[in-house]
Amino acid sequence: MNDERAEHERPKPPAGHLPPPHLRDPGDAWAVGPDGTKYWGAFGAAGLVVFHPTAGILLQHRAEWSHHGGTWGIPGGAIRKGEDAVSGALREANEEAGVPAELLTVLFTDVFDLEFWSYTTVVAEAREVFEPVMGDAESEALAWIALDQVTEFPLHPGFAASWTGIREKLEALRGN
Repeated sequence: MNDERAEHERPKPPAGHLPPPHLRDPGDAWAVGPDGTKYWGAFGAAGLVVFHPTAGILLQHRAEWSHHGGTWGIPGGAIRKGEDAVSGALREANEEAGVPAELLTVLFTDVFDLEFWSYTTVVAEAREVFEPVMGDAESEALAWIALDQVTEFPLHPGFAASWTGIREKLEALRGN
């Protein structure tokens, strides 16, 4: 890993718990597939790839207690009832990493659809580099990572599976 990256670390938080059901959005629940496999987000989930031409992309080091903890991925989570995927990704990225939506231009989305559940990756360009801020216990660190260094990190399996296609679309938009 590059020691020059902008990394913001926090001590490892204790295992987290969801708020009681009456305080939770109905989207904060598992969707269960026909084979019994569980996916987080009763209405699907979404995450945000924040790209800046000189800084790279913003990655989140997931807390150990989380699903696929210890891996690097993008801020995201369950879509709320009545929320569209882009709004959900922007909200989650702000909650988890302090991503300011007003500095972003959405470039494209990429949808992984299982018919009963979907994950939407929203890709946006930041007009300026900003300092990410951990807003909850779901992150161990946040860092701007150069595009050619992303695969040097232990990536969340879902993000790892989509990264090559996302990077190709980003580079095509940039004319590389």
